[in-house]
Amino acid sequence: MTFVFFLPHPPRILDLKPEAIPIDIRYEDAYLLMVNKPPGMVVHPAFGHYSGTLVNALLFHFQNLPVRSQLVSGDLKLERPGLVHRIDKNTSGILLIAKTEHAMMRLARLFYEHDLDRRYIALCWGVIPQNSGTLKYRVGRDPKNRKRMYGFAEDSDLGKTAITHFRVLKRYSYLTLLECRLETGRTHQIRVHFKTMGHPLFGDSEYGGDIVLRGLNTASYRQFVHHQLELLPRQALHAQSLSIKHPFTQQLLTIEAELPEDFKTCLERWDAFEREHLKKS
Repeated sequence: MTFVFFLPHPPRILDLKPEAIPIDIRYEDAYLLMVNKPPGMVVHPAFGHYSGTLVNALLFHFQNLPVRSQLVSGDLKLERPGLVHRIDKNTSGILLIAKTEHAMMRLARLFYEHDLDRRYIALCWGVIPQNSGTLKYRVGRDPKNRKRMYGFAEDSDLGKTAITHFRVLKRYSYLTLLECRLETGRTHQIRVHFKTMGHPLFGDSEYGGDIVLRGLNTASYRQFVHHQLELLPRQALHAQSLSIKHPFTQQLLTIEAELPEDFKTCLERWDAFEREHLKKS
């Protein structure tokens, strides 16, 4: 049986305006570029964010970027020039941009076939005992809050398959620093996986990481953590590197971005706390 729906009007397209916003370009050729997105920058215009986005900046710096469109609500269509994938507003790091239609098609195929390597740095609450592991909770909309995602059991019929590989970089007394490698790329995947595991990312307000979850029951410790959360008022997540085989030259490209200042300073202060805490214990 086939259903045909007729809309009274053609889809409205959200007007995209070029804006003279600096872009940190880490690689560029005739086909693609990789940029280092700062924390706090929205990737593309959407409800509540109509300017100041990475797409607004790309439109200013580049002409004739290929466009991907998505019907998001009713008759409203969003266009996403050059975007092959995206990361959250408060996640920093490397993003891949296509400069031609042909490049867009080939790069999209890399993501569809998971034929690339994406690595993130994450700081989560709690001490993870195993040195490495793989998380396979399925990811879908939270039944109780449609604005968030939720981790379902691997054998559930809900959500979509999501696979995150991790290894421990450093253990603090009450936190763990991790490198995460994405095999799939679901919305909020790393954030949801570690929340479901019982280790939400430090500073993640959507998934309960922006309060004191582990540590000493003292006023000085709570004050220290609150200062850290003010310093890093977002999830402690950074897209550190992206490796692809260039779709036209077949050259292996690995582009990296160092930790932003807020994340780096947060770790330095935890290091100092550990030294002082261990000295007293």
